[in-house]
Amino acid sequence: MKLQLKYKISMLVTFAAMLTACEGPSRLPFETGVGANPQLPPPTTALIPTIKVAKAVGWPATAMPLAPAGFQVTALARDLDHPRWLYTMPNGDILVVESNKPPKPADVDKGFFARLRGKVQSMVMKRAGANPPSADRITLLRGVSPDGTAKHRTVFMKDLMSPFGLALVGDELYIANADAIIKVPYTDGQTEINTVPVKVTDLPAGINHHWTKNLLASADGKKLYVTVGSNSNVGENGLDIEEGRAAIWELDIQTGEKRLYASGLRNPNGLAWEPETNALWTVVNERDELGNDLVPDYLTSVKDGAFYGWPWSYFGAHVDSRVKPPRPDMVAKAIAPDYALGTHVAPLGLAFSNGHSMPPAFANGAFIGEHGSWNRNPPAGYKVVFVPFSAGKPRGMPVDFLTGFLNTKGEALGRPVGVTFDKTGALLVADDVGNIVWRVSPVGTQQ
Repeated sequence: MKLQLKYKISMLVTFAAMLTACEGPSRLPFETGVGANPQLPPPTTALIPTIKVAKAVGWPATAMPLAPAGFQVTALARDLDHPRWLYTMPNGDILVVESNKPPKPADVDKGFFARLRGKVQSMVMKRAGANPPSADRITLLRGVSPDGTAKHRTVFMKDLMSPFGLALVGDELYIANADAIIKVPYTDGQTEINTVPVKVTDLPAGINHHWTKNLLASADGKKLYVTVGSNSNVGENGLDIEEGRAAIWELDIQTGEKRLYASGLRNPNGLAWEPETNALWTVVNERDELGNDLVPDYLTSVKDGAFYGWPWSYFGAHVDSRVKPPRPDMVAKAIAPDYALGTHVAPLGLAFSNGHSMPPAFANGAFIGEHGSWNRNPPAGYKVVFVPFSAGKPRGMPVDFLTGFLNTKGEALGRPVGVTFDKTGALLVADDVGNIVWRVSPVGTQQ
């Protein structure tokens, strides 16, 4: 038994040491993987993929992210517990979802090497600040003081199950837990909800490799759109457990019936209606372990019934040979997304600026919270970018909007996730490593 234990420990140490060794740095400029027609080099695969994780250290007391000239940055709320998502209520209250991944089912990862890989992944996630237990809570922030902080802060809901997306429809608040959509009654101005939630519908769960489920209501309040990420990188856990995943679902609120709206989206998160065309858009985390320069994450409109390739292909007909058996019939169906954001930036938050009080340079386009890479050298993401739009489509290169999340040592002071606008038009950013909600507003505007 002692020899067996020593062997397992030795294997764990060896495997962890192997994971610190990565392939050389990117061979292409980052910008080549950005835009409507990104450059897609041949894939590179290796037993040990690139792993370059920014160690999470948090913000020094007086430090904060950097915004463009003409903007001011303040901390609307500090000392939160892994804030992931934000939602603005009609009366101006801000709901902050404090959440993290749920526990894995007991029957997952039975084999020794699977457990070993899981342990190493856990160490990597801990280094990245992504491993604390889930608070399973929603906090309410109300008002803004002259110094930019929230005037009032209360626990709005608790004892949820890895919540993420929110949507208020009429007098009912819908919440996307990791395994189901639930709802509770809501009265305007309410600061706390203790009502037992009602389950609306189950959502694909299981291993929950991608546990974040987001919600967006249609303009008429009749439908909900729900994001469900994949249970793997490229189906390596078996395609049977991917049933209904890597997709966006449409839920009929009145009947409770749901259907697949779009599929082949490895891990869609942010959802928003583009204001000029009223088209549905999302940001998607693409697959890993094909090298520093593949595969670009993306921003795209979502067409009803469309298939976007995962796991068999990416950016249209670019085949991923790792997926067995091959499916040329599915590759033939795949359509390319609208706009590449660059490789491994991990886009999560999405909010369109139209109709908000942003200056002209940022008045028409999409703000995107990029959580940051682990599978790229040098790192990418770790910032909020702005993608300009014209006639309902992206135009030009992304513009850095909120930066400074990595220090000079390459450590993560914070990592942006959800983005939204408050009622004054200021951009709010959830920072799940800094445990802060940042507020970015034009200089001279009223709080």
